[in-house]
Amino acid sequence: MRRSPLLLLLAAAAAAALAAAGWSRSTGDGDGGARGGQATEGPARVAQVVRVVDGDTIVVRAGGRTERVRYIGIDTPESVKPGAPVECFAKDAARENRRLVGGRQVRLVPDVERRDRFGRLLAYVYRAEDGRFVNAALLRDGFAQPLTIPPNVRHAARFRALAAEARRMGRGLWSTCAG
Repeated sequence: MRRSPLLLLLAAAAAAALAAAGWSRSTGDGDGGARGGQATEGPARVAQVVRVVDGDTIVVRAGGRTERVRYIGIDTPESVKPGAPVECFAKDAARENRRLVGGRQVRLVPDVERRDRFGRLLAYVYRAEDGRFVNAALLRDGFAQPLTIPPNVRHAARFRALAAEARRMGRGLWSTCAG
């Protein structure tokens, strides 16, 4: 079946309009686009990172609003928790997160729950420029551990596998911190 050039043009215009409004369909294979087989996920919101709080939390600007975003499915050592000491590898995790997303545009992909009990947006975070899946990169390189909180479990098995590999290979916190 031959597709009409007009239909293709209309589809491209609709996609461009959605992208301009800050919404798109996010793709990501969990490995920063380094491997094939990318899967389409839910609707994503494009945002500008204005500050990296720590290894698993950022502040973004999107749609005229500033929002705090907590990465889904991972936990990094604490460096800014009030009343708590800085944990082993916390500064390294924050520095790596800053290197990955600081000042960049990101796509925020939700799971089932949109916000946590503190009002933060919950998201899988992808760099807009290259599709790199930041949550997965932090796990793979040993800057984070998996933290599965149902019902947000879309990548739980993948995250456990990435963390197990990082631990086995002695990457990041697995080579530095006891436990």
